[in-house]
Amino acid sequence: MGMRAVMLALLLVLMQWQGAWAAEAGPQFPKAQGQCVEDAGTMRRHHFDFLKHQRDDTMRSGIRGAKHSLKECVSCHAVHKDGKAVPVNAPGQFCASCHDYAAVSMDCFTCHATTPGEGKP
Repeated sequence: MGMRAVMLALLLVLMQWQGAWAAEAGPQFPKAQGQCVEDAGTMRRHHFDFLKHQRDDTMRSGIRGAKHSLKECVSCHAVHKDGKAVPVNAPGQFCASCHDYAAVSMDCFTCHATTPGEGKP
């Protein structure tokens, strides 16, 4: 009986630990301010493809403001605090959280604005 109690206690501890780990799995980031142009699963898997295609359309054909523009992403995902937009690439913010979690570099914002209305393209 003593061994059963120890095994049961160990099993309960492992189940609690697994539940806590599962709750923390994945990046934690602020929610978007509006409705995304695609469903969340599609955006998680393909946003970089959409942005690359939009970049090519803009650079080669001058097409701006299309469905998958980086400007629209920033305008929806930038959080406002104390009346000012927090950059999407700041620690704990939308883009930075996912890219840090996935260990992927993010070079979009070496040229592009990290908050809406900064005046960059």
